[in-house]
Amino acid sequence: MADVLENKRAATRFRILAEIAERQPAVSQGEIADAVGVTSQAVSEYIRALVEDELVEKEGRSRYTVTKEGVDWLLQEATDVRRYADHVTDDILGSVQEEAAIATDDVSEGEAVTLSLRGGLLHATPGEEGPATGVATTDAEAGADVGVTGFEGIIDFDPGEVTVFQVPPVRSGGASATDPGALADACESADLVAATGVEAVVALRRADCDPATTFAAGEVAAEAAGRGLDAVVVATADIVGRVTDALRDGNIAYEVSELGP
Repeated sequence: MADVLENKRAATRFRILAEIAERQPAVSQGEIADAVGVTSQAVSEYIRALVEDELVEKEGRSRYTVTKEGVDWLLQEATDVRRYADHVTDDILGSVQEEAAIATDDVSEGEAVTLSLRGGLLHATPGEEGPATGVATTDAEAGADVGVTGFEGIIDFDPGEVTVFQVPPVRSGGASATDPGALADACESADLVAATGVEAVVALRRADCDPATTFAAGEVAAEAAGRGLDAVVVATADIVGRVTDALRDGNIAYEVSELGP
């Protein structure tokens, strides 16, 4: 556990140093006292100790700055707190949180279910027959939404892939410079099609393909691939970088291709 969570004094020291960093160089001990919930005298004592430990440098009356060592200490403690918070969220609360799934058959509250991803959506099947299981928290008929908690195991699925097709900007031919037949074939085999840029939307219309979205195409494709779906993104060449940035941020495998006439 992070040091600042071990005892009240360490937590107060962390908060006061953070307040100094936010307010420096003109530091009002009274304002810090109000923010942290201690007396001004206590703030003065903490600051004196921080100066002695070379985490804070005093530059004059009521003027303080956080030293490099102080910044490093704040960053380290903040990182430890973040890791502990992630542990609580993912490892502790993750086992008791409730998610919604689609029931593949009639399910009763308290019944064990096997979890799977189908079409990018969580499904629950009565019985414990797969690598990922949970417990139904509601009654549900087949096809209805059902609450699930008590997750165990890992859902077995292969991440999807994304193909990004570039369409030239209008000054270089735009949608008319693309092969609608090739684009139609690519879209037919994809689980999801997204577009960004006017030229890209027009190219899809020429291929008789309706995109699922024309906004935040990279983010949508990354989310879909993360749920096991293969996606096609058609993007105007000028803005294709926005799409690939979102895919890299999501650690999604992708390839970029051009659509020749």
